[in-house]
Amino acid sequence: MASPAVTPGSAGSTGRSGLRRWLIGEPLPTSAHAEERLSNGEALAILSSDALSSVAYASQEILLVLSLAGAAALSLSVPITGLIVALMLVVAISYRQTIKAYPHGGGSYRVSHDNLGVMPGLVAGASLAIDYVLTVSVSVAAGIAAITSLLPQLAAERIPLCLLAVALLMLVNLRGVRSSARLLSLPTFLFMGLVLTLVVLGLAKLRLGLLPPLDAADQARQLAQVQGGELAVLGPVLLMRAFSSGCAALTGIEAISDSVMVFKPVEWRNARLVLTGMVIVLAVMFSGISVLASQLGLVYVENGPTLLYQLGERIFANGLLLSVLQLSTLLILLLAANTAYADFPRLSAFLAQDGYMPRQLASLGDRLVFSNGIALLSGFATVLLLVFDGSVTRLIPLYAVGVFTSFTLSQAGMVVHWWKEQRAGWLFKALVNGFGSLVTGVVCAVLLYSKFRLGAWVIVVAVPLLVTLLLTIKAHYRQVARRLRLAPEARLHLPEPLREGGSPVVLLVGQLHRGSYEALRYARTIADTLVAVHVDLGDGRAAAFQEQWQRQLPEVELVILPSPYRSLIEPVKEFIQRFESEQRQGGERFCTVVLPVFVTRQRWQNLLHNQSTYFLRQALRREGTRVVTTVGFYL
Repeated sequence: MASPAVTPGSAGSTGRSGLRRWLIGEPLPTSAHAEERLSNGEALAILSSDALSSVAYASQEILLVLSLAGAAALSLSVPITGLIVALMLVVAISYRQTIKAYPHGGGSYRVSHDNLGVMPGLVAGASLAIDYVLTVSVSVAAGIAAITSLLPQLAAERIPLCLLAVALLMLVNLRGVRSSARLLSLPTFLFMGLVLTLVVLGLAKLRLGLLPPLDAADQARQLAQVQGGELAVLGPVLLMRAFSSGCAALTGIEAISDSVMVFKPVEWRNARLVLTGMVIVLAVMFSGISVLASQLGLVYVENGPTLLYQLGERIFANGLLLSVLQLSTLLILLLAANTAYADFPRLSAFLAQDGYMPRQLASLGDRLVFSNGIALLSGFATVLLLVFDGSVTRLIPLYAVGVFTSFTLSQAGMVVHWWKEQRAGWLFKALVNGFGSLVTGVVCAVLLYSKFRLGAWVIVVAVPLLVTLLLTIKAHYRQVARRLRLAPEARLHLPEPLREGGSPVVLLVGQLHRGSYEALRYARTIADTLVAVHVDLGDGRAAAFQEQWQRQLPEVELVILPSPYRSLIEPVKEFIQRFESEQRQGGERFCTVVLPVFVTRQRWQNLLHNQSTYFLRQALRREGTRVVTTVGFYL
């Protein structure tokens, strides 16, 4: 029976329901669902937080790798940063074209799926899904590192603080609180302003000779901590590792192309303008931090004071600005993690709508958000933080591989898109995207080679496994569709109705297929009064369903129950209470509620179907309905 995802809380005890409402809030009607349009300034702050926040850890990860080869290698952080900035420009130019070609949003999954086919689309989707999980993990870990740098006494509580941050992010997103865009913009603009001030003031002090480099003895001591007594050879592999670590600065660049429709008209033109501004600001901040760190000879030690904190301490001194810098770093990193809470559930919903993920992920929850996707993302991020000890350095090797895989496939998809259209100027556009795909593909190979043993192998294993899982889910849904299919136009025949001795029967039906048809045939054999009930969840399908029912089963009464809050249980409970009251006729008559249910071949396949029948049956029995029958259909 096709029906909305129903969580235990929605049909649970009064106590559990009360706790759920207190934590998440009252359900919102479907009519309250509206897309918020952003000005360019608001979009820059909200959609760029993931990319801009990466300067909090990208430069320090380059220095951490170079430190393995000694003090002389630290100066190479500047040319490596320059190379990454050049790569940033290539990717940005490529995505400017994607934005114009896909004005309704050109995410890597959709572009790859539409132009390259199913498998490349699934690889892009799987890579993006993993990237979103890592975005939450890395951003939260980096945000907590900013606070523990300012308050070292909290360092021992790093893991609990990370888990608390994930729990808070999950709760805020489950509530679906639509804070004003201006309020959400404040952390980003504050962070941008402070980092740009740090860079300008730091460079000015360097010019005036007011900013001496790190003491040689302190530098040697910190380098010894990083090296662990072994000096690495400064060769191509080490340089590739440093470059790969710094490529984390490119994560989040694709966010604007995914969200073109949140801009005010003309959407694609404003989105391109904001993308250009974001890349310029990102390049200036990233380059400035790397230059200052190189000139001062600073060293970053894993889980020690962050590079941004060290720069703030030397440039701002231990004053108010330093505290505000660290607080703004925490806030923008949490906001960056929050972007994944918007993108991962949406990607999961796309995949679910296409049949590659459990259908429950496509259902809006009580607060008009994809609640199941939010909970899934939080669970995966929590596991990663526990496994990798909440360390940014240990998470980074996993991070950029998925990003560059999706970059490469998306740009390759755009080449095919231009080739298919062949409008004026198509060849130049195809060459631009082709060059972007080539460059990001090479970088992806470098990332895999240099970081494979450090953790990138996890992504190499995880992506194929996830794609296999997606294909398995799709195969199951196809098999289910074949088993359930009925001729859409043919008149369906039912047993003759009982003349006497039957009971009043209500049949709940979500779709008209073989499962619900068999349940209806059973209901007809025991009923003297039979009513079929369909709940309208506000998805626009109720009218078409009613028309199909009248065409194929005109002899059975169909009642459509509106459900403005997308709840299956409440409208059904209210209807059955009225129905039972009407059918008693002053005497004791048992009413029967018939619920179609799927019986899967494998237990794990139950996860691909919502358990609404179970929760509805429990709710009806609590309300006093004494006869609730399930009619199984074996898949």
